Amino acid sequence: MDGPLKEDDALLREVLDAPGGDALAIPLLADDELDREARRSLRKEERDIAMKFHGGRMWVYAALTVGCFLVWVSLFPLAIMGLLGPVGLALGCVFATFCAAYGFIPSHEAMHSNIYPRGHKHYWANELTGHLSTVPIALGFGVARLTHMEHHKYTNHAELDPDYTDGAPNWWQAILKTWWNRQPGVEGSVMRYKRMMVDMDTPASRRAAMQTTLLQLVMLGTFFGMAWSGYAIEVALLWWLPRQLGLSWIRYWLSWAPHHPQEQGRYQNTRIFKARLGYWASMAMEYHLIHHLYPGIPNHRQREAFHALKDVLRRQGVDVSAH
Repeated sequence: MDGPLKEDDALLREVLDAPGGDALAIPLLADDELDREARRSLRKEERDIAMKFHGGRMWVYAALTVGCFLVWVSLFPLAIMGLLGPVGLALGCVFATFCAAYGFIPSHEAMHSNIYPRGHKHYWANELTGHLSTVPIALGFGVARLTHMEHHKYTNHAELDPDYTDGAPNWWQAILKTWWNRQPGVEGSVMRYKRMMVDMDTPASRRAAMQTTLLQLVMLGTFFGMAWSGYAIEVALLWWLPRQLGLSWIRYWLSWAPHHPQEQGRYQNTRIFKARLGYWASMAMEYHLIHHLYPGIPNHRQREAFHALKDVLRRQGVDVSAH
């Protein structure tokens, strides 16, 4: 869906086979239907503009991830040696929460191989970024990538979208859902991710599930050992609480906010919205529609891509009034 444009016929097939079929983002009156050529022209114009925003200084994602991970790991010996103190613990909690939540942004780029594409001599840096950035939330990169690809394939499908359970009628219930869906026995995202790995039953899914299991066992064992040794407060403030807050932040801004009210269709399954907390607090998700249309456009370029695409999207029925 996001590769180079090779021929007009391929583009036309993409238009007609995309979620939502041959329908416009909003239905037109019977006497004002766009014919096939006009529809194809709009999509070609849209695609030509979007292709200008792929790439950029993607190595920054990898560099920031490695730097943040090293600082996050350093919290372990600093806490054990008692060098943090009350202020250090508070600052460490804020930093660890930031790593847990915003670390998902570089992992998101790595899932789509946007940092370095498969086959590139530095592709290993793409994979390293993905694996390191998901450690603070104790989620293996393999599981994160496989489930995210399913989310793109079946966005807002009640049974097949692994993130569908984050749906809620309003923002405060959505926040509660981010916590409730992680509770044992609840049919939430955690259960869906686990079941999806089992249902896939491929070498990749089995390996991904094993990686996540090992990661969680090592982290839980480390936390238990530290708590048993008298560092329970440090564990709670530096790793347990940041993980919980980070997961809720991710689920709210990546799963609920851009996909509410969970409709289906190429231009309906995500939306353009204005976050009251601002662009960066929302993890730059205000323009998430651009990501679903063109996953190759990196997170930091989606805003400028939206403004370049705004008119052609509006002509296809997309509500662009928020910006």
